[in-house]
Amino acid sequence: MRSALAYTTARILLFVAATGLLYLAGLRSVLLLGAALLVSGIFSYVVLSRQRDAMSSAITSRLHGFRGRLDAGSRAEDDD
Repeated sequence: MRSALAYTTARILLFVAATGLLYLAGLRSVLLLGAALLVSGIFSYVVLSRQRDAMSSAITSRLHGFRGRLDAGSRAEDDD
């Protein structure tokens, strides 16, 4: 889950940086938060693709492991 934590931290940092830059550019109020969310989302889509792929593969492998254990337990119950 280290990759998920790294990706989430990077997304938060991008949002904070975008908010700060847009604040300095003169945006205020709800418009500031909306624009910061949009800008950081677009920027993270481009910049954080490698981290997003790593997080996705980690979650997928963990889910497959859980499903395998669950199937093994179901088979053991069926054999009894």
